[in-house]
Amino acid sequence: MITIRRSSERGHANHGWLDTYHTFSFADYHDSNHMGFHSLRVINEDRVQGGEGFGTHSHRDFEIISYIVSGALQHQDSMGSKAVMRAGDIQRISAGTGIAHSEYNHSTKEQVHFLQIWLFPSRRGISPNYAERSFGHPIPAGMTLACSRDGRDGSVPINQDADLFVARLDAGQDRDHVLAQKYAWIQLISGDLRVNTAALTAGDGAAVEEEPTLRLSTTNGAHFLLFDLN
Repeated sequence: MITIRRSSERGHANHGWLDTYHTFSFADYHDSNHMGFHSLRVINEDRVQGGEGFGTHSHRDFEIISYIVSGALQHQDSMGSKAVMRAGDIQRISAGTGIAHSEYNHSTKEQVHFLQIWLFPSRRGISPNYAERSFGHPIPAGMTLACSRDGRDGSVPINQDADLFVARLDAGQDRDHVLAQKYAWIQLISGDLRVNTAALTAGDGAAVEEEPTLRLSTTNGAHFLLFDLN
């Protein structure tokens, strides 16, 4: 079964400096029918104007992943981590017992576009940890394993039994993907994507249950995230 979460149905707020879409309930947007999907709690698609950003704020007991679509995002946290992440980069914060961090657009002129993702952790109360990795821009065609529990194949390790793939299909391309777990979520960033019989357009998400093999195809090209979830 594949259930589509249309882009236009997401929560939306435009604060001027921040234009944000919430796939699941977040901040002032609440929808009791969309509180997350299994271990996946938050997918926010954020566009932050030049010179703007999120001041220092705190988190605990979440796996927080940021994927940069375009532009550059500047990060600083209470663990002493500092970074400027660019398109194709993945950042993972295991908030554990608690961290404080800030995120700002590194450019004073160009917009930064990124997806922020929160997953519930397998274990609470762990020591906070930070990691990041670049997967190139544009990312290679196909499925690139970006995050996993065991950090295999050069992926960033996370404190959850889940795999996150960053994917790109060229125009006219298709491929099969066999899920390792029972559930999946697909978030289409740009282009068009058919998942078995379900057709997605940019910004759409799809909850997958009881579909062990996914046939992924595109007419004009697709850039998306695929979460393989327990």
